[in-house]
Amino acid sequence: MAEKTDKSDAIDMASLPDLIGYNLRCAQVAVFQHFSKTIGEVEISPPQYGALVLIDANPGISQSAIAGALRFDRSTLVQIIDRLEDRKLVVREVSATDRRSHALKLTDLGHNLLAELNNLVNTHEQHMTRNLSVDERHTLMELLARVYKKAED
Repeated sequence: MAEKTDKSDAIDMASLPDLIGYNLRCAQVAVFQHFSKTIGEVEISPPQYGALVLIDANPGISQSAIAGALRFDRSTLVQIIDRLEDRKLVVREVSATDRRSHALKLTDLGHNLLAELNNLVNTHEQHMTRNLSVDERHTLMELLARVYKKAED
């Protein structure tokens, strides 16, 4: 049997389009690619953005708390915070309540960049949901939250 070499030939996706994981992954790739394109030269990844948002909303938050909220293992989160600290966006201070952990805070540069990023992310979110009504977007968010929250049970 000859192999298909013409890239225009459609691939039989079999049952993949019926799987939630496949569809979530395709959506994630599309969202992350557009996020990177929208953010552009700022060069902040979605996980870095998430960390900045949480630190801004919770000054003094621990790395462990951010790792839990963003569903990262601690070593991955350490790398994210290292990058943000190297860029002078975040500072680590000794926690007042637990000297073994770090309290994270945004620098002035971090606050200014986050304000810019929030505008770009808003534009990105509008683009990604442009084909959904307000109600459909709300329903999508609720359904996705139900999927991952039930998976935790």
